[in-house]
Amino acid sequence: MAQPSFSPVPLAGEVRPVMTTGTPEIGRPKKPGMGRSAVRAEGTGYGTPAPGEGYALTIAERECEKLTFEHPHDRDDVTVGVGIVAAKRASLLGRGPTLGDVRVALDYFGLRNESPVPRARTEAFLGLSHGYAAQRRFSDAVPGDVLITGENGPASAH
Repeated sequence: MAQPSFSPVPLAGEVRPVMTTGTPEIGRPKKPGMGRSAVRAEGTGYGTPAPGEGYALTIAERECEKLTFEHPHDRDDVTVGVGIVAAKRASLLGRGPTLGDVRVALDYFGLRNESPVPRARTEAFLGLSHGYAAQRRFSDAVPGDVLITGENGPASAH
């Protein structure tokens, strides 16, 4: 609370002038890891970041639980593959993943067409749940423009 101007103030209680100091980073070279490039890196293996991409895997798990597989142990690999493709689609559209993205991924591979899902449909997914490099190659192999338009992919060839 401010003190009235007619009240005596002891010397220790007076407000002292403040001296501002410069920012310590001025004149110091920028740290290499702190700078960002104006151009986003593109190419194989870089991906397209989006908010909450991990949620695509959660939605993919729920949707793949509804499917019946000829070989039940293929479910994990298919779930990872569908989640990756759904996350890619969401990131290309500049938003987080939705149920629609997962359904587009399922339809792209024709996984909702037959029950049980035959081994011929799941061969492309084999080993995806065990290796990051395989996941990156799998994601890069799916053309982004086809995901955005929602056209059927390699499944229509079977």
